[in-house]
Amino acid sequence: MNAETLIADDYRPTDDEPFMNDRQLEYFRRKLNDWRAELLADSRDTIEGLQDSTRNIPDIADRASEETDRALELRTRDRQRKLVSKIDSALRRIDEGEYGYCEVTGEPISLKRLDARPIATMSLEAQERHERREKVHRDD
Repeated sequence: MNAETLIADDYRPTDDEPFMNDRQLEYFRRKLNDWRAELLADSRDTIEGLQDSTRNIPDIADRASEETDRALELRTRDRQRKLVSKIDSALRRIDEGEYGYCEVTGEPISLKRLDARPIATMSLEAQERHERREKVHRDD
């Protein structure tokens, strides 16, 4: 990967260019890093908000409502923490030259899928097969 790869802000990967060329890799690296930064900023805001809102609320209904809101916020942040881990994994795959290829079949993952879900590790077909098998085993 060329560290000096420059891409325009309006660049979008297309099927007309070689798969996972330097420009596409830089596009996805930026997309993942921006997403990661946004999630971490949200997490910092949550922590600050929780620290600021530690007050004694006399009304039991208001206190219960605030506790429910806090629990929901913490659950959301936990999901985002797991998402940051997946983003880090995708960034590692970019560095190792494995990004964009299905971990099951080794085939390229479609650019549309990667653009919509840049942390994808399986092609759409492999993901659907995985989910069908998961559903069958879950119903047993």
